Amino acid sequence: MKTTLDELQAFTAVVDTGSITAAAERLGQTVSGISRALSRLEKKLGTTLLRRTTRRIELTEEGQAFLTHARAILDAIDTAEEQMGLRRQQPAGRLRVNAATPFMLHAIVPLVPAFRVAYSQIELELDTDELNIDLLERRTDVAIRIGALSDSTLHARPLGTSRVRVLASPAYLEQHGRPRSVAGLSKHLLLGFTQPESLNRWPLRGPHGDEWPIKPAVTASSGETLRRLALEGAGIVCLSDFMTAGDRGRGDLVQLLARDTVEVRQSINAVYYRNTALAARVTCFLDFIAARLGAGDRAWIDG
Repeated sequence: MKTTLDELQAFTAVVDTGSITAAAERLGQTVSGISRALSRLEKKLGTTLLRRTTRRIELTEEGQAFLTHARAILDAIDTAEEQMGLRRQQPAGRLRVNAATPFMLHAIVPLVPAFRVAYSQIELELDTDELNIDLLERRTDVAIRIGALSDSTLHARPLGTSRVRVLASPAYLEQHGRPRSVAGLSKHLLLGFTQPESLNRWPLRGPHGDEWPIKPAVTASSGETLRRLALEGAGIVCLSDFMTAGDRGRGDLVQLLARDTVEVRQSINAVYYRNTALAARVTCFLDFIAARLGAGDRAWIDG
């Protein structure tokens, strides 16, 4: 008996999600169905692919070797489906997109409904991480990264830039007062990032130069968490326009020390591996978001 596509999908889904239950949810199948598929696959191959304990599932050495082939087969099927879609002038297949949580929520998510209307055959898979990921390890087609790029193995398509500002809520300012100088910030509650440390050097000019290193009272790994803290009046924050433009427009956040602020713009790039031929689904996604970022109510991005 030969291995089936369903068995390969079950195997890779268990590896990717870390459990049979999560794999069943992803594939829309029952837990028992996934378990039976794995058992059939191991019986056909005559080897154990996964070690199952009460806490987690681990790949055996044979399982790791087979996983490479299984992924190649599934990717080949995705490519074949896409090619058929191209023949109908309609890109198709799964598109895996990764971005930091704030950019995903404020920039990508609002564009998804219109993208789905334009490209109904593309299956979007959206993933968020606050730190840069390994695209190959996470099987990611394209990632959106904010700030300077350091990985030379990646190809980048610039999407624009977004300005950084120091902000606070009216509620915070009413309770603690408005800082009148950069030095005056030392008397206030400041909100910063756990990492990278470079994000805790605010673009404020003074005797120290054009950057002012802060000592945060509260830190968080996500800019979205810091944004919510600032909206709740927990302190002063320095964030990019792509996540705060709406807040400033409504008056929920107010820019501070505008005269002392150095105009710093974070670069926004879509990245993918240099040795990867861009699939049509990736190209149309990048073209779609690039044309809309910085347009209309998203004019916080400069192309």
